[in-house]
Amino acid sequence: MLGLKLPTDPHWVNIVEGNIDEILTDHAWCEQKAATNALSLIINNPNYTEMVTALIKLAKEELDHFEQVHNLIKSRGKVLGIERKDNYVNELYKFMQKGGSRKASLVDRLLFSAMIEARSCERFRVLSENINDKELAAFYHNLMISEAGHYTIFIGFARKYGDGIDIDKRWKEWLDFEASVITNYGKAETVHG
Repeated sequence: MLGLKLPTDPHWVNIVEGNIDEILTDHAWCEQKAATNALSLIINNPNYTEMVTALIKLAKEELDHFEQVHNLIKSRGKVLGIERKDNYVNELYKFMQKGGSRKASLVDRLLFSAMIEARSCERFRVLSENINDKELAAFYHNLMISEAGHYTIFIGFARKYGDGIDIDKRWKEWLDFEASVITNYGKAETVHG
């Protein structure tokens, strides 16, 4: 369904298990950034009523996930920690088309968002299936399902508002680019690391 070219090596979970505090903090901030991304799309595209309505709900859900991860951190006697830089997302961001029409910019931002959600979903699946911590396995299984829904929202709106743009071709370009980027990751205890 997601179409990702390269799967995450399950051994990445061994790295994660070496520093659960780090991945939880990183994950919390990823959820906050996902909420901010949805709000940014709303702010920059207020005339797309159906998308605005869907993204309000999505932003609330991402903020709820942020709270869930924060509560998990607190329940383990830890604190949130400072925001982490996400080099993976920053590399993807550079691939977005600059210039062009407003519609083309919107479509690429939606595909960028879909890509991040797709990889996050895939990483959560790998965690849920391979982590020894049963509480985290169940937690990440539930989040995997939600992230898959977010991916489809972004892809769906790219298709809906991208008339005249070859969405399938551009999505394939995103998948190819992401495959070249992800080869540098999977070595750190972060969601995309």
